[in-house]
Amino acid sequence: MRHFGHIAPEVRKRLFHREPEAFTADAPARLLAAALGATLYSPATRPRLADDILKQAAGGVVSMVLCLEDSIDDADVPAGEENLVRQLTDLAERPETRGGNVPLLFVRVRAPEQIPDLVRRLGPAARTLSGFVLPKFTEERGMPFLEALSDAEAATGRRLFAMPVLESPELLYRESRVHTLEGIYRAVDKYRDRVLALRLGVTDFCSSYGLRRGPDMTAYDVQVVASVIADVVNMLGRADGTGFTVTGPVWEYFRVQERMFKPQLRQSPFLQVQAADLRARLIDNAMDGLLREISLDQANGLLGKTCIHPSHVLPVHALSVVSHEEYSDAQDILRPERGGGGVLRSAYTNKMNEVKPHRAWAERTLLRAETFGVAGEDIGFVELLAACLTD
Repeated sequence: MRHFGHIAPEVRKRLFHREPEAFTADAPARLLAAALGATLYSPATRPRLADDILKQAAGGVVSMVLCLEDSIDDADVPAGEENLVRQLTDLAERPETRGGNVPLLFVRVRAPEQIPDLVRRLGPAARTLSGFVLPKFTEERGMPFLEALSDAEAATGRRLFAMPVLESPELLYRESRVHTLEGIYRAVDKYRDRVLALRLGVTDFCSSYGLRRGPDMTAYDVQVVASVIADVVNMLGRADGTGFTVTGPVWEYFRVQERMFKPQLRQSPFLQVQAADLRARLIDNAMDGLLREISLDQANGLLGKTCIHPSHVLPVHALSVVSHEEYSDAQDILRPERGGGGVLRSAYTNKMNEVKPHRAWAERTLLRAETFGVAGEDIGFVELLAACLTD
């Protein structure tokens, strides 16, 4: 797998100062967590699920969740499980799968016992899975899921990752939040080697208060939600070696019929590269709000994003590419001779780089550069997005 591997090599060469590196499902966990990117959710009941997976892989999707939980009706769970087993068995036998050209696949389950049951029913086809998504995760509810995952891993001899979803009311409510976060930390720390990333269930947070953010609003505009994101990052996303990768919340919209507020995309970056039509398409499909939320995710310490529509994938990936300026700063900060600290002027002569305080940022930036690449010196997200959408 390789981010932007679906676009022509000559286009990648033009866009990137350093191209994204290829990786496999067997890569180190730290690399996979950074490489998740836009994780596309799909109901496990889709009748042509194996075809869908390969189609999305060909369009640039690198990670997918096959959902047996909220995306399907309670009555459809047995049929969903049967379809999932049948479709993944089919997928495992296809040449593309043997060549490693499939996304990282995770199954979102409802109950701990589904994990060993599905692995058993899949048999050899379990090799198509990278792990499981664990819903409504707290210490009390989450530990049985993690124990079931560990047992399934031991039974198959295959590495399986967990991605807990933080979405419970106990995490949202102020009076129980710190206690809940402390419990979550104890659970995921015990299974640290198998927890790939923590996912935020913002739709469930909003549900607890009867809220739903509109296409003109980001999760950070809903203060009760923003406060939870801040506390999750504060306690579970630290850069001191104790934290985990925390991914951004889902964006629910993919077309807007009527707008209340002005579009949030400036015209000048698009006019400079003659991409006014692209700007209009993004606005028509509510992508300006998505792009703003992705930027706020990154500013608040989140990496990657949950997606429910294929059109959201490439914007997430385009904004995940490290800019040439960021790369230059990160390299300067991490030079061996800078080990003693100090302050230096950016090579772009527009900011101060302070070696010790900015070190964790620089390390994280170079990890992102490895998976998403580094844009050319004069390449911005508009050019990246235009190339992806027109290739």
